[in-house]
Amino acid sequence: MDVFNAIVQTLDSTIRLSVPLLLACLAGLYSERAGIFDIGLEGKMLVGAFAGAAAASVFHSAFLGLGMAILISVAFAMIHGFASITHRGNQIVSGVAINFIAAGSTIILGQAWFQQGGRTPALQPGERFEAITLPGADAVRDVPIVGPIYAELLSGHSILVYLAFAMVPFTWWVLFRTRFGLRLRAVGENPAAVDTAGISVAWLRYRALICTGILTGIAGAYLSMVQNGGFVKDMTAGKGYIALAALIFAKWKPVNAMFACLLFGFLDALSIRLQGSPLPIIGKVPVQFMQALPYILTVILLAGFIGKAIPPRAGGVPYVKER
Repeated sequence: MDVFNAIVQTLDSTIRLSVPLLLACLAGLYSERAGIFDIGLEGKMLVGAFAGAAAASVFHSAFLGLGMAILISVAFAMIHGFASITHRGNQIVSGVAINFIAAGSTIILGQAWFQQGGRTPALQPGERFEAITLPGADAVRDVPIVGPIYAELLSGHSILVYLAFAMVPFTWWVLFRTRFGLRLRAVGENPAAVDTAGISVAWLRYRALICTGILTGIAGAYLSMVQNGGFVKDMTAGKGYIALAALIFAKWKPVNAMFACLLFGFLDALSIRLQGSPLPIIGKVPVQFMQALPYILTVILLAGFIGKAIPPRAGGVPYVKER
């Protein structure tokens, strides 16, 4: 039973750790399906995390914090769009610039506003999203097998966790069952054909980036208002880049993206659980190696196990209307 409980706890950690990756991965899915390569997912998550924690601390409301996180992240997405869509700038350079601006501005503003070394004050109850207990979870907690799965694995998460996984079927429906999704996928493959049909390529891509901003804002708010209870310097810790790797691993498909993010979340949870624990034959592994394990396995998986991943044909290429 101890082994079963350990498995349930590891899977519970997997779900919690995969949520920001999943939200950022779906965010990148919208922009890249529209032909906009967005390496700035990391930066938008970071400003969302800071804005959410700062607003929640000042206004004492978790939902106001979430709204501010989304608003600021969408604003940064529009900056990326202004540079790469309106002015046809290099999308990689624009995304990297957003990451640098986010990393610097969050520390400077955090120090100026709160005088805590770039941190925000610890969020109190009501300023962060608390865990939700599903109906009957306490009643079945002691039931063998079924109880721990329902009470610990399925129940006890914040509303943002359930929202993140609900976004998977919603994103599939939007992309593959709506007119907007059809046009979004078309503009990522052949923007000239979309333009010929009388549809604005720029406006479609801006709307894709708005979706990206909303999801990265929620991802950032999850980090600071659920997982950590406050903002700390560089708290995204490369999750935006791992989300991009998961997106390639999933071959730009929503359901595959969910499983890819769960895989990376599992590797992260496993590395945390195994830190300091001796392994059979190998013995005790250095903590630094276990911390690097998810990133090492990310490279290995991308290098040898996904086959050929073909991105949208117009991805990363500014559209110039033919005269």
